[in-house]
Formats: sequence, C-alpha cells, structure tokens
Amino acid sequence: MTTETAPLNDRQDAEGPGHNYAPGYVHGYSETEAQRLGDQADTLAELLHAGTAYPAGSRVLEAGCGVGAQTAHLLAASPGVLLTAVDVSAESLAQARARVAAEAPTARVTWHHGDLHRLPFPDGAFDHVFVCFVLEHLADPVAALTALRRVLRPGGTITVIEGDHGSAFFHPQGPAARDAVDLLVRLQAAAGGDALLGRRLYPLLAEAGFRDAAVRPRTVHADGARPALVEGFTRRTFVAMVEAVRTEALAAGLTTPDAFDRGIAELRRTAEPGGTFHYTFFKAVAVNP
Repeated sequence: MTTETAPLNDRQDAEGPGHNYAPGYVHGYSETEAQRLGDQADTLAELLHAGTAYPAGSRVLEAGCGVGAQTAHLLAASPGVLLTAVDVSAESLAQARARVAAEAPTARVTWHHGDLHRLPFPDGAFDHVFVCFVLEHLADPVAALTALRRVLRPGGTITVIEGDHGSAFFHPQGPAARDAVDLLVRLQAAAGGDALLGRRLYPLLAEAGFRDAAVRPRTVHADGARPALVEGFTRRTFVAMVEAVRTEALAAGLTTPDAFDRGIAELRRTAEPGGTFHYTFFKAVAVNP
C-alpha cells in the first residue's frame, strides 16, 4: 500500500506561492511529455536498471521521481524496500502515485512534495539514494548532491543516471538534424541546466564529498535489427524530446520554422529503413564515506 505525507511549505520560499513545478525543466509538464517519459523508462528499463537492486527493508530515497516512470521499475527490481519518493511538481507527484498504485499496489511508498535541496529528513535517514535524469536540469548539481549526501547514512550508496546529448550520433546525419539537437542543448543551458552532464558525473560526485565513484556507460544503439528500440527510443523518446521544444526554440529566436522542421524530418529518417541511432547514458554508483 502507498502512503502520503503533507506537501512541504518551503517551496513558497524558493519560488513564490503557488509554484508546483521546476522552472529549469525545459521539456515541460504536458500529457505528451508524461507519455514520453513512460515510453523512455519502459524501453530502457533493462539497460538503465540492470545492477540496481536493494535488499527488502532498505530505506531508499528517489529524488526527483517525476511522473513515476522510473519509480515503477525501481520497485519492480527491489521488492520490499521502503521507498520515499520526492518531487518538486505536485502534478507530477500525483501522476507518480497513480502509476505506482496501478503497477505496484503492494509497494510501500511515502510521497513528499518538496525541494531536494531542503529535504525534511534527519541526517543519515536513508540507506540508498536513487537519482535519474534530475541533475541535468539543476543550476548547481553539486549543491543538490551535497544535500542528498546529508540524508544518506555513512556507507550508504547513491546511484545517479544521466544522459549526454553530445553522445548522440546517427545515420543519416544531416546538418539540420545536428542543429536541432544543439538547439535543445542551448535551451537547457539557458534554463540553468546542462544536457551534456553525463560526462561530468565523476567530478560532480567527488566535489560533493562522495567516494569510490564508479561510472559506467549504458549505450543504446537502435537499427533495423532492433525495431523495439527504434520505436521506443529513437522515435518516441529522442525525436519526440527534440520536437517538443519547437515553440521555445522559435520564441527564443534560435531558429526558424523551416530550419527546425527540416531538422526534425532528418532526425525521423534515422528511424526509417537503413537508419541508425546511437546514444550513451552514464550510470554512477558512489558511497557516502
């Protein structure tokens, strides 16, 4: 069964009354984005979650659970854990609760609406921390990691998963497609994030005080021999992610409608017969000394 705690009032201190979203999240909070996150999590579950399993009874914190797309897979791999899921968006948290209630109705989950920089938990409250696709949206990832280390017991582990848009290469690779991907990187930087953060996981963890960090690449290669990855990752995850920032890119004056649409058309060709798409995620595990 799932449980819920009251929302944290300190969000008003950070963003003003009534704000239930993360301003640095460039992808937005639409139903389409929630579906994309679900498609991504389901398609990449084995790739990203392999090797992550916590003993029953472990106190696990998922920081930035979003709509629960990763939460469901986290619980499936670690039945019996005592999970606390935190997110800054009340709307996303509600979707996460609904998803987990449908997919893991017996899981023991406590839900917190609040900011991971100011968690209301005592020092060393958790045995493990799990963070997936969160740091890339933050202006100061070291500060976030430091806040998470405070609530992690000595000897406990943190697992961090991030992508790196600089690792995307594909065939055919037209210049408009490359420009479209670069637009997403620039928009995320303007919002205070870093779409190239995957390559920085080791130094970020070290600066935040973690030890024994081990970073491993988790690579996706989609081609005609892997139709599920072509559909689930190339089309529904990556191309959909770039396509969704069209309005923001045009409003920022970074491109023209024709140029952006050419880029999306070129990206879509990588999911057609003869096309290929390659992307690398980075997964790090480190210890709180």
